[in-house]
Amino acid sequence: MKNLIREKRTEKKITQEDLSIQLQVSRQTVISLEKGKYKPSLILAHKLAQVFDCSIEDLFIFEGEENIQST
Repeated sequence: MKNLIREKRTEKKITQEDLSIQLQVSRQTVISLEKGKYKPSLILAHKLAQVFDCSIEDLFIFEGEENIQST
C-alpha cells in the first residue's frame, strides 16, 4: 500500500512532529507511515484524512492483493 502522507503534509507545511502531536502518535510512527513501513489502523487513517481534509482513499493507494479480486 502506497500513501501520499508526506506529500499532503508538506503541502500543508506541517512538520512530522506537529503531525505526530495532532494524531497522538510518536514521530517515529509518522516516519514509518510516510515510508510505507507501517499500515495504520482504520482510526488512525481516519484521523489522517481529517487532518488533511480529504478521504482515506485520497491518502492511500491500494494495490494488488489489497483489493478484492472479482471473478
